Amino acid sequence: MFLQNSRYAKVATVVTTTSTGETVVALKLRYLTPMSGEPQTVQSGDRLDLLAQSRTGDATQFWHVADANTALDSRTQVETPGDTIIVPRN
Repeated sequence: MFLQNSRYAKVATVVTTTSTGETVVALKLRYLTPMSGEPQTVQSGDRLDLLAQSRTGDATQFWHVADANTALDSRTQVETPGDTIIVPRN
């Protein structure tokens, strides 16, 4: 269902029924493990995929940056220049 390098590749699924009787498959909650990394000041135009590319050579690893900062919406991490985020070591 997900690419092998996706953060959701190994997350279990559950089957549930909605209030309207529809059966749906959902992902179980994915717990984040603590990560260490380097603090980085957000610059105008920063994006997590670009940060991942510069640190690891693989832009698809952007989700490691999101996880290190426990963001549900990774776009919020780079919207305010001057903020500090953690970029994991590769």
